[in-house]
Amino acid sequence: MDIKTFAKELWLFGVKQAYACVFGGFLLALMLITKFWYPLEALHRYDFIFLAAIGFQILLLVFRLETLRECVVILVFHIVATVMELFKTSDAIGAWVYPEDYVFGIANVPLFTGFMYSAVGSYIARVWRIFEFEYSYYPPKSLTLVLVTLVYINFFSHHYIWDMRWILVAFTFFLFYRTAIYYKINRTHRSMPLLVGWFLVALFIWFAENIATYANIWIYPNQASEWQMVPLAKLSSWFLLMLLSFVLVASINKIKIRRKNEAI
Repeated sequence: MDIKTFAKELWLFGVKQAYACVFGGFLLALMLITKFWYPLEALHRYDFIFLAAIGFQILLLVFRLETLRECVVILVFHIVATVMELFKTSDAIGAWVYPEDYVFGIANVPLFTGFMYSAVGSYIARVWRIFEFEYSYYPPKSLTLVLVTLVYINFFSHHYIWDMRWILVAFTFFLFYRTAIYYKINRTHRSMPLLVGWFLVALFIWFAENIATYANIWIYPNQASEWQMVPLAKLSSWFLLMLLSFVLVASINKIKIRRKNEAI
């Protein structure tokens, strides 16, 4: 590949990624802007973010920037995430807290929080379509569904019994170590190991988490007195969440297997 082709594909890759991240980018921008400037006294900031997220989703559908299937993915993620949030923020667990007031919420969870997880699902669904994903050596769906079921259970159970995350990470590597993902930037497909792709996305989610906690959207116990960066150890949680999100989207998408020796 010559330098001109590389530069063009790098630019197109960035543009397409930004387009795929449009919902998550909107939420993150909203969080930062409202931290420094929020003039609506009659509406809580969390409630404004919730209503704005709904309005943005409607606009994406009206202008056909998002498909109905991608909207369904967002709804599923919202439900799955809210259940986990209710558990994690309960008085008995207290993994993190939402320090501001709200009307639209259940127990300790403002309803906009589900959209933060939905943004991950939305990204995966959109990037899958935009880059026309193909795979080699993708494991059986049944095994991947068993894996992510165990991952989801561990998000709850590790508060009471031994944390299985590293066993689950090892099982993930065992299932996917041969799997490559092929993504079309311009005219041809490029490839990378799927595990590397998941790690890179998990890293960007960790960056976004630092921005969100800085914006006082939620805080961890060690951030109660003053903000500090989220420990890198959280990357393992985001990697497993990325795996869960990807497999949920894959369960409703057609997985196109690339033919052996097919040209890139």
